[in-house]
Amino acid sequence: MKRITTLALSFLLAGHAFAATLRPEDNARLETLSHELNVPMPELSQAVAQADYRQAVLDAFTKTAESKPWYEYQALFLTDKRVRQGVDFWRAHTADLARAERIYHVPASVIVAIIGVETFYGTNMGKHPILDSLFTLAFYHPTRTPFFSKEFANFVKLGHAQGWDLKTRLGSYAGAMGMSQFMPSSYLSYAVDFDGDGHIDLFTNPADAIGSVANYFHQHGWSMGEPVVASAQVTKPSALSYVQERVELKQQWGQLKQAGINTTAPLSSTTPVSLIQLAQPSYSEYWIARQNFYVITRYNKSPLYAMVVHNLSQLLAKQYYGH
Repeated sequence: MKRITTLALSFLLAGHAFAATLRPEDNARLETLSHELNVPMPELSQAVAQADYRQAVLDAFTKTAESKPWYEYQALFLTDKRVRQGVDFWRAHTADLARAERIYHVPASVIVAIIGVETFYGTNMGKHPILDSLFTLAFYHPTRTPFFSKEFANFVKLGHAQGWDLKTRLGSYAGAMGMSQFMPSSYLSYAVDFDGDGHIDLFTNPADAIGSVANYFHQHGWSMGEPVVASAQVTKPSALSYVQERVELKQQWGQLKQAGINTTAPLSSTTPVSLIQLAQPSYSEYWIARQNFYVITRYNKSPLYAMVVHNLSQLLAKQYYGH
C-alpha cells in the first residue's frame, strides 16, 4: 500500500480525500468479487481509479450514535419534531403506505419510522461520496473489509445498472443511500419500483422508498400483528447472564422464566426470545425481544436502534390515528 507522506497525512486529518493505491491482495479480492458478483473487472478497476481514501469515514466508525447509552440515544430520535414531521409524511403518502401495508403486511407506522430514523423523511440522506466511503472501508477498515469490499463491488454494479455517475452519488459514511439508507446489496436485492414508472429511485421517489422498506421487512420475516417487545423484570442477579448485546433469538422464554425473569406478556415456554438491557441514568430497563424486534435489527444490528424505531412507530401511530 502506498505510504502516506507527512503532508498527505495532514490533509487526511483535515478531512480531505487522498488517492491511494491497492495492495496485490486487494486486487486479488477484486478479481474474486468480479466473478462472484458478475461485475466486469474493468468497471471495478475504473471505480478504484476514481475513488479517494477518506480518513473521516474511518473516524466516523469510532463515534457512532449507537455507542451512546439508551437514555442519550433515544433523545436524539424521539423528538416532537420527528413525530410531527413523520405524521406529515404519513399523511402526504397515505395511499402508498396503505398499499405497502396491504401488499407486504408491514405496518405503515414502522415504514415511516424507519425512514424517519434513517433520513428524517428524506431530508438528510448523507453528504459523503459513496464511492469514496465504500472504497475506504473496503480496503482500509481494520476488521470489516470482506463486507465492505462486496458492497463496493455491488455499488459499481448498481451504479452502472442505474446509469449513475459513481463519483457524485452521496450517502452516509458507511455507504448507505437514499431515503431508506439501503446498502448497495440491499438496493439490488430489496428495492422495488413501487409506483410502476419503470425505474427504481430511492433518492427522490418516496413511493419507491416506502415499498422498498416494506419489502425488506417482509423478506426478513416481519409477522403482521405480532408483538415486538415486552417489558421484563429481573428478580435474580444471576439472570443477567442472559442479557444479549445482539438480538439473535437463541433463547426460549421458558429458560428466561426459570432463571428469574418475569413479564406480563403471554408467552409460551418455547417462544424464541432475547433479553436486552437498556441503560437509564440510574437504572436499567429489561425487555424481551420477539421475532419482529429481531427483524428490525436486520436493518441495523443495534438493539438501541430497533427499540427507537419501535417507539417512534408507536408515537407516530398514536398521533396519526388520534388515540
